[in-house]
Amino acid sequence: MDEQLRVGLVGAGPWAEMVHAPGIANHPGTTLTGVWARRPEAARELAHAHGAEPFGDYAELLSAVDAVAFCVPPGVQGPMAVEAAEAGKHLVLEKPIAESVEVAERLVAAVEAAGVASLVVLTRRYAQETKEQLAQLHRTGGWTGADARWISGALLRGPFSNSPWRHDKGALDDVGPHAFDLLDAALGEITDVVAATVSDAGLWQLILKHEGGATSTASLCLSLPLQPPFADLTVFGTNGARTLTNRDTPALECFTNLLDDFVAMVHSGTTTHECDVRRGLHLQRIIDLARRKAGA
Repeated sequence: MDEQLRVGLVGAGPWAEMVHAPGIANHPGTTLTGVWARRPEAARELAHAHGAEPFGDYAELLSAVDAVAFCVPPGVQGPMAVEAAEAGKHLVLEKPIAESVEVAERLVAAVEAAGVASLVVLTRRYAQETKEQLAQLHRTGGWTGADARWISGALLRGPFSNSPWRHDKGALDDVGPHAFDLLDAALGEITDVVAATVSDAGLWQLILKHEGGATSTASLCLSLPLQPPFADLTVFGTNGARTLTNRDTPALECFTNLLDDFVAMVHSGTTTHECDVRRGLHLQRIIDLARRKAGA
């Protein structure tokens, strides 16, 4: 395929407006063909802002595109993404990829059966500085532990403060996938949640076990008014300590880098990537186990 990928966007909220829509519309390998949202007026506004068509029917959107990018709550995304995969559409998925492990497994099965490409928007993994830092960690080796902190007041104010699913699920489901993904990439695959607890204020604290024997901790919260917020990860071991805090690459540029990989996957027929739907399922299982360990 030499032509641009026709991409349909599902969702018209703040993140879709800030990242997905402009990213897809301005990427040389994609064209924003249409927008569908649960609020038709929001779909119309976002579509018209980027020269796309608003769709009132999801099936009609699927029939008009090669790929679908989702920017909706996980409970909405999961079943709709299964339908898109079964229709042979390539997928750009938000995290977490579904509301439950069961639906996430159905999604993986649908993607594999259809042989379509998939990527999960684990934003920092597409930043060049993150790739370089992780590569350096792997070259150095000897890491035995890590500590991740993802703490902000995002639920108190700002563009995501009125998000019902974030208030319902909290930091574990929203920023947890980012933290777990980076811990996993730095230390080796997470194999167990040793302990997990959540406070009345929504502060999640977890102890994780990694393949190879390393352990890590994670503190996650979206309801503490810290300025500036914390979003960092420190690894330590026989060669000292290293902290990954660099956020030089804006989210929109990270998404553009994701689209670079996505377009290349589709054109080459590649269906595997370190951040594909199977990665999303792995992270979903960690979330599920943490919630069960915490009794939440």
